[in-house]
Amino acid sequence: MSAAVDVRDVRKSYGATNALAGLSLQAPEHAITAILGRNGAGKTTTVAVCTGRLRADTGAATILGLDPRRDARRLHARVGVMPQSAGSGAAGVYPSARVREVLDLYAALAAHPLDPATLLERLDLTAVSATPWRRLSGGEQQRLSLALALVGRPELLFLDEPTSGLDVHARRAVWSLLEELRAADVTVVLTTHSMDEAERLADHVVVIDHGRAIAAGAVTDLSMAAAPAITFEATAGLPVAQLTAALPEGAVAREAGPGHYVVEGTVDATTVAAVTAWCADRGVLPRRLDTQQRSLEDVFVELTGQT
Repeated sequence: MSAAVDVRDVRKSYGATNALAGLSLQAPEHAITAILGRNGAGKTTTVAVCTGRLRADTGAATILGLDPRRDARRLHARVGVMPQSAGSGAAGVYPSARVREVLDLYAALAAHPLDPATLLERLDLTAVSATPWRRLSGGEQQRLSLALALVGRPELLFLDEPTSGLDVHARRAVWSLLEELRAADVTVVLTTHSMDEAERLADHVVVIDHGRAIAAGAVTDLSMAAAPAITFEATAGLPVAQLTAALPEGAVAREAGPGHYVVEGTVDATTVAAVTAWCADRGVLPRRLDTQQRSLEDVFVELTGQT
């Protein structure tokens, strides 16, 4: 598939802080790309550069084959953006504006908009359609911000943590809607901290850390590429050197993240027995012990926990 978003060696600094340090990534068209990273990794800055809200210091970003700043007018009708914050300034909504009237306004600016009433229904906003923005809950503001990004029927959609702060039912409604958009050949680029969200939705995943892309590919590819290992969760700060000493030769234990342990090297029934026996001797209950294919969360912790 060709790339709807192409970022090449982009650098962006805020004073002495390097938000992006030579970032390169691609997002294939007609697919959902999830950008994963710890807080401060550069996810929001990446979206801001791709949508033209920020100018890169060096490097280049193109979306739909165009420059997001130089070709902003040509891209305006083709790209939808949901910013990270649900605040009125970020979403472009006056605090006193009512839900239905602001959605109708955005629809009036589009050549072929989606039906506002249908969007309100899909995002469970019909009951608050006459409510001013400032009186909406955080989750309702988040859902309206998504509706505003969608109503123009964009070809490419940027969503910065779209389900942050939403309850379980709202999250699932958003996921279902995004899956329908992908089926309709809309390209979606989203940032998220939710590994289950990325595992369910993403066709392509990019992991960034300290402003660089450190891994990219399909979820299954990233999981299968990880070395064979035993993973488990337990109390943070266990003496992994002592655990390693208790393991068969060739096996090594480490704490990849607080309370998240990985045993690599020789992985067989003897190694599993050694791990569980060592934990039992210390009154430690290993949770989610797994010798199967790594989850995306396992891969993410391994990649970002070492840097």
